[in-house]
Amino acid sequence: MLWNKNKLFCEINPTCYAISEQKEIIRRHIKDLTGKTRFASVRSDEKLPELVNSQSSHLIKRAPGIDITLQENKAVNIRLACEKINGMIIHPGETFSFWHTVGKTTRRRGYKDGRVIIGGKLIPGIGGGLCNLSNTIHRLVLHSPLEVTEFHSHSDALAPDEGKRIPFSSGTSVSYNYIDYRFRNNTDQNVQLLVWCDDDNLYAELRSEREFAQCFSITEEDHHFCKENDKYFRVSKIYKVVTDRSTGEIIDKILVLDNHSEVMFDPELIPEEAMRQ
Repeated sequence: MLWNKNKLFCEINPTCYAISEQKEIIRRHIKDLTGKTRFASVRSDEKLPELVNSQSSHLIKRAPGIDITLQENKAVNIRLACEKINGMIIHPGETFSFWHTVGKTTRRRGYKDGRVIIGGKLIPGIGGGLCNLSNTIHRLVLHSPLEVTEFHSHSDALAPDEGKRIPFSSGTSVSYNYIDYRFRNNTDQNVQLLVWCDDDNLYAELRSEREFAQCFSITEEDHHFCKENDKYFRVSKIYKVVTDRSTGEIIDKILVLDNHSEVMFDPELIPEEAMRQ
């Protein structure tokens, strides 16, 4: 068999991919052990008094072309991860790490096959679907002054929109442990993450000791779909808007994502009015 020299080692076959992945996992472990980052590790059952922001999302997407078994497995995975995160206190100067908190997702720990993206394709994989949880946490953090220190994106068009479009409804990628989601508490007070599920939904809250002087919102501009060669993409610009709480004056508008996401669902399901040439 001839080897395509333009291919990366991890792209040759599944075994090479697994070897490359283990190398990255070990590299991240060494970096964290030898680094100076202080990771949040304390959880509390007592809620901090001030609600900074709250988010929710459906655990199970039901739409044409979606494997309902993988969706149900995703819900199991998210519930297990929530048990590790719920109540986490992030002290000033500390960093929240998704994988430091959740740990490795294995069948022995109860995780199941959900949807993962490998090589640009949606396939079953152990612990799949946790991007739904990391993305929900990211939406909380964007509504605060906290500093995102590690963020990886995947397609923001995994499935057709359910109802009204929500900016950052998906798109935050995590994969143990080298593709992490992290934020640092760069404020002078403790903050807290609460995440939990009922039968149908994932809920999340970011709480603090005191009200912040600014409030934050997310806006999306120029949202549309387009076709490029034989592929379809969701395109938009997503901004974080910072407003002075006392005056109501907008004091900053920060581009957080120049969105250009390949559509991972049947393009026939794209609303005609959302397409642009």
